[in-house]
Amino acid sequence: MSGEQELGITESKNHNTGEWYAEVVQKAKLADYAPMGGFIVTRPRGYELWERLQNHLDGWFKETGARNAYFPVLIPESFLEREADIVEGFDPEVAWVTHGGYEELEERLAVRPTSESIITPFMSEWTRSHRDLPMRLNQWCSVIRWEATETKPFFRTKEFLWQEGHTAHATEDGALDEVMMRLGQYERLYEDVLAIPVLRGKKPEHDKFPGADMTTTVEALMPDGKSVQGGTSHALGQSFAEAYDVTYTDEDEEERTAWTTSWGLSWRALGALIMTHSDDQGLVLPPAVAPEQVVIVPIWQEDTKDDVLQYATEVAAELEEAGDVRVHLDDRDQRNPGFKFNEWELKGVPLRIEIGPNEVEDEVVTAVRRSDNQNTKRELDRTELVDEVDDQLDTVFDELYAKAAENLAENVRTATEPEEIMGTIGQHGGFVKTPWCGDEACEEVIKEKVAAEIAMLPLEDGEAPEAAVEGGEEVAVEGDECTMCGEDATEVAYFAKTY
Repeated sequence: MSGEQELGITESKNHNTGEWYAEVVQKAKLADYAPMGGFIVTRPRGYELWERLQNHLDGWFKETGARNAYFPVLIPESFLEREADIVEGFDPEVAWVTHGGYEELEERLAVRPTSESIITPFMSEWTRSHRDLPMRLNQWCSVIRWEATETKPFFRTKEFLWQEGHTAHATEDGALDEVMMRLGQYERLYEDVLAIPVLRGKKPEHDKFPGADMTTTVEALMPDGKSVQGGTSHALGQSFAEAYDVTYTDEDEEERTAWTTSWGLSWRALGALIMTHSDDQGLVLPPAVAPEQVVIVPIWQEDTKDDVLQYATEVAAELEEAGDVRVHLDDRDQRNPGFKFNEWELKGVPLRIEIGPNEVEDEVVTAVRRSDNQNTKRELDRTELVDEVDDQLDTVFDELYAKAAENLAENVRTATEPEEIMGTIGQHGGFVKTPWCGDEACEEVIKEKVAAEIAMLPLEDGEAPEAAVEGGEEVAVEGDECTMCGEDATEVAYFAKTY
């Protein structure tokens, strides 16, 4: 347990990224380490980031037909066993409840690692006719996966918060449309809210969600050259519907098996947010998710205190009355302006407004963007302050996105030799794209040498692959040979080290 710590980041993002990241998370008061290894305590500021992210997604889900529900955290073992791929895929990570009080349970209960096996049976009960479809359910919850990995707050923890959507459809096309719609919403969240550009693609066959026909993904590239799986959307085909008897009567009174999907995004998105934008002064936040978008710091001497505070209070009220800006007036007596500047920089507030006697006299404010050089100050006219502040916040977003987009553009490289893949990842990190035959063994050649894997196979124009739509074989990459084995290539694979 860290307890409270002094201001200031002592580690460097460029040289000690892991230590720097942990320090930002703790000193910005986002999370702390729990007494049990692999778990964290999410502090109010960290949870508010999750709530703001959640509010965006939840609104989009509801606009597109999904309704929130909640299912038990404990799943009977017999329910898990009805879908063999789920058991095989998650068994090593499942936490089991074997006793209730002092009594041993007749059947073990799994603490949910994911909820297909508890939600799908109820979808079966609630589906009778084609009129009941599509059925779209979503739940916000936590899951536990007992991974034997080092704790990295928000990136890798045994318990994590997420949303999981589950849908049933009358047709395969309807299910595939759902998969791509949800993937698009995840892309929108990263790009339009978190200011992080992403690549959208699918996972290779051997890395799909257990039991899925296809797993699609959005991948975000971090400044240290590693990829983050930002959100996944799965076409489950009919395997889950068959296992849990999700059937419906069609318009001709024939019984049909439904097509199902699932899709999820976890608080790993917060890890990507922190890692992407923050710097050696602390947290940096895009305006949409910042708990405070603007902080006002009054600067006074004893003889100017009353005038400065009155002016600062009026400015705060004007911005709040505009209704679109979250403002905090830091009028603490016991802290000097320099301390306040450092504290709010550490906490990632997008825009700082400084008000001293000169600003009062000139009817202006001085603004400093968190995304910019902290020594760059701009004078804003009070008569146009609401619009000016909106423009400054928009500029913060644009600056953060541009920097992340530049990082992505500069770090997608090509390779046609195994040594070139390994050398490029070893020297630069980032994505290395190369022809691939589809054989997992060829991925292992790279994985064993540099701990890089296939992060994604690109989707063209946001559409599902032809093979997924029509059920046919995927067409080879014409004229290309697999970089690892020399056989005909069927895909372009993006290799990267991953979180």
